Amino acid sequence: MPNYPLATVGALVVSPEGRILLIQTHKWKDSWGVPGGKIDYGETIKEALLREFQEETGLELFDLHWGPVQEAVNSPEFYKEAHFILLNFIARSSSEAVTLNDEAQTFAWVSPQEALSYPLNSFTRTLLTFYLKKQFRTEEVL
Repeated sequence: MPNYPLATVGALVVSPEGRILLIQTHKWKDSWGVPGGKIDYGETIKEALLREFQEETGLELFDLHWGPVQEAVNSPEFYKEAHFILLNFIARSSSEAVTLNDEAQTFAWVSPQEALSYPLNSFTRTLLTFYLKKQFRTEEVL
């Protein structure tokens, strides 16, 4: 375990039908969340977000907007001790055709209101609540 926080990216993605993508993952003790991951050295935040989504879901994102920044310090929701700075985004995808890699067990496209009934990790619940209030009315990522 490094002795410094790890910078990560994740996004709440909205499909053309207005549904959002949730994934279930062992890393978050089988709770539901959004795809994302660590930023590689030398990679921009935007590059990391686009890469992580391509790797984990096969989706290409566009219309990227800033979401809330959160911090997870040894969260009991995560499968091991870790300190993350969670850079969150709101984004769109032109498709609901998801191809998961081995980091998630399953996925679901659901309405934002339906997502509230899922057993979300607390960080995803915060991101979803942010989206329900702000939608795409935040600064666009350039």
